[in-house]
Amino acid sequence: MSDLKITFGRVARHSVFASEEMSIWGGSLVRGDDGLYHMLYSRWPKRLGWVWVTHSEIAHAVSESPFGPFTFRDVALPPRGVAHWDGLCTHNPNVHRFGDRYYLYYMGNTGDGKVVGEPGKHGLNWLHRNNQRIGVAVADSPGGPWERFDEPVLDVSPDPDAPDSLMTSNPAVCQRPDGGYLMVYKGVGQEYDLPFGGPVVHCVATADSPIGPFVKGGIPIFTIEGDRFPAEDPYIWYQSGKYRAVVKRIRHPGEGARVFSLVQYESEDGFDWRPAKHEHVSDRSIEWEDGETQQFPHLERPQAYIEDGAPIALLCAADAIDEAGVRHSFNVQIPLQVTKE
Repeated sequence: MSDLKITFGRVARHSVFASEEMSIWGGSLVRGDDGLYHMLYSRWPKRLGWVWVTHSEIAHAVSESPFGPFTFRDVALPPRGVAHWDGLCTHNPNVHRFGDRYYLYYMGNTGDGKVVGEPGKHGLNWLHRNNQRIGVAVADSPGGPWERFDEPVLDVSPDPDAPDSLMTSNPAVCQRPDGGYLMVYKGVGQEYDLPFGGPVVHCVATADSPIGPFVKGGIPIFTIEGDRFPAEDPYIWYQSGKYRAVVKRIRHPGEGARVFSLVQYESEDGFDWRPAKHEHVSDRSIEWEDGETQQFPHLERPQAYIEDGAPIALLCAADAIDEAGVRHSFNVQIPLQVTKE
């Protein structure tokens, strides 16, 4: 079994997918039988502010290259009514082709649809945040139409002491060597005061079918002793005899400060995860093809594009603050250099 070292290649300027009207976040990529690369991504109206938890929808864009440029095509999972578990918000897609069909895993929620706080100082709508559940939609083409279900594919655990009794979100799925399916997901429990709850952890579930039922098992993973929120946004795959993951690591140096980076984990069975030998992937910096280096406030939601069994691109959500102090978010498609050592 080989250790993988993951480094970033230089990024073309056209490998940024942005919009004047919409905040863009969290793209996931799959290739269709049409030869095009299909990105499923999160977006919400920029004019409303940082309102992903209430107003995000999963949209669809296409390109002739995994590195873009991408062109918006349609909305894959639009709002469908407050009575549905995912009726007002769909977010954080993770798309795969298994066999002849396409499976779009995502977070969905519902609530009161209210924007909390003032423009530029938006708070989190806790009703929507704590209504997050994991869903899957199915299609014969990455362009849809997508069949959605009346129930989440992975709900919260009924036991209030369970680590995912408050909410489930951010699914990452891969096919197992035995033909089954492994899901790593974000869960929040109720050990600490509501509405935040916590700790925020990651858990594992398995299924024989890509649409479940998924059976939860094992103990929380990616944990750090004494840290209530150490990681999020995993992407998982199986390569060279091991399960692999690129994960957003969150460090808390004190006084409310948070430091983000991307790191690599590995596992032999999908349940017991440890930092990889070459753990560090990125400090949120990229180098453009023209030689300029840029570090973003956030570089997260890593979603690898796998070709011939190995990742060749990492799609990440990024952002920048303009002269007026307004936050602009977009996706960037990063070439990967993966070596075995």
